[in-house]
Amino acid sequence: MAVLNMTEARIRDLPLGSGIHRDEQVKGLMVICHASTRTYAVQGDVRRNGRHVRTVRVKIDRCDRIGLREARNRAKSLMSQIQSGVDPTAGPAESGITLKQALDAHLSEKTFSPRTREGYLYHLDQYLSKFRNRAVTDISRQEVRDLFDSLKRKHGETTAASVMRTLRAAINTAMRLDETISGNPVAALRVPSTKRRQVAALDLDGWWKDVEGLAPIRRDLHIAMMLTGARRSSLLQVRRDDVDLERSILKFRHMKTGGQMLFPMGIRLTERLRARMEADAPLGSEWLWPSATSASGHIEEPREDGLPSPHEYRHHARTLFIAGGVPYAESALLLGQKLPGASGGYVHAEHLVEHLRQHAQALEDLVCR
Repeated sequence: MAVLNMTEARIRDLPLGSGIHRDEQVKGLMVICHASTRTYAVQGDVRRNGRHVRTVRVKIDRCDRIGLREARNRAKSLMSQIQSGVDPTAGPAESGITLKQALDAHLSEKTFSPRTREGYLYHLDQYLSKFRNRAVTDISRQEVRDLFDSLKRKHGETTAASVMRTLRAAINTAMRLDETISGNPVAALRVPSTKRRQVAALDLDGWWKDVEGLAPIRRDLHIAMMLTGARRSSLLQVRRDDVDLERSILKFRHMKTGGQMLFPMGIRLTERLRARMEADAPLGSEWLWPSATSASGHIEEPREDGLPSPHEYRHHARTLFIAGGVPYAESALLLGQKLPGASGGYVHAEHLVEHLRQHAQALEDLVCR
């Protein structure tokens, strides 16, 4: 941020897009060089009873509309108000984009899964409520550091780090929308990365024994999770109409990567789902995994004591694909993952259903051996 003794000529020579330049003569006065215009603005700290309330920035006018003398006079008047404890912007909305507005913009930039959206909004309401209607420019590094330390004490490091990632993402979006925001206060923290999940080795014989002791519908659900490696939301939201028994194809409509996926079922899984659908037909449910006690109409929580979680099944499936001799690319596509690199974007799994069938069958043969 440059400080210079401004003149009309020097202001005209400031490069567009060069950011903020402060006036040496009048405290708080600045020229902001946007991509296509230069604007006079004034910025100062509102303090009341010796306590910092907020930092406010007020646009004065475009540099091609008023002269430097008038801009300095207006800046002096505004700084007089600010230094007396009066906020001339009369609210955070005028001093810049608020955190809530920034997060709304972040969520609108691309398609997020419902669960991801809920997580962002939960963080805003539950842990970031003190910043919710504050201007992003008012959020200081010390406040962010204090919040992070408080969350670690009360809720643990994992929750604290997750909340900080939400805050960082929202402020990064605000910085893209408002080029006068010069930095992200979360950058001053060392936010721990997500810990890698530790998954113990699986004893298939013991797993089969435990699974066979479950109620029939939950037994078949656990077997399907093992034989597909599908994500929890993808498999639980399968409808009966998504099961093509004649072609042995299971359609997943809810994919983390977007779109839908056609999974080529092995022989045993096809027959197991055929029997499952016949047994559940009298229930009249649209879901493949119906539940009379769930508000959604389908099973919501497939966890069982002593058995893998839905995500752990993905780990086991990936490992067993390798054990079954399935190449990396094919196993990744069967797990609904995108292949890396530029060429990965040209690979469309829905065009490779029959090619992938032999590899899905290899997993099934290994698990059911």
